[in-house]
Amino acid sequence: MSANDLSAPPAVPLVRVEPLGCTFEAPPELTLLEAAAFAGIRLPRLCRNGTCRTCLCRVVSGEASFTIEWPGLSREEKAEGYVLSCVAVARTDLVLDVPDAELL
Repeated sequence: MSANDLSAPPAVPLVRVEPLGCTFEAPPELTLLEAAAFAGIRLPRLCRNGTCRTCLCRVVSGEASFTIEWPGLSREEKAEGYVLSCVAVARTDLVLDVPDAELL
């Protein structure tokens, strides 16, 4: 097998948290909340199962999906780009608006 036969590993999405201005890698096996914590960024959280809405944030750009069928969001919130970071996974590079994010 030559080097040309090898496929490059898929790129891990990068997530930028605004207005904090920090970026972290978000592997597909981790929720946004988990990936941020591994990177030393604290996102608001409480229940970690998509019901309390403490981790509500907005996707400014990029695409995320959910690990559960219907998280605690209204149809309007989903249409406006809101996600719950405890049950959301990055599918592409993202920019998130998370005003209460902090560095650990």
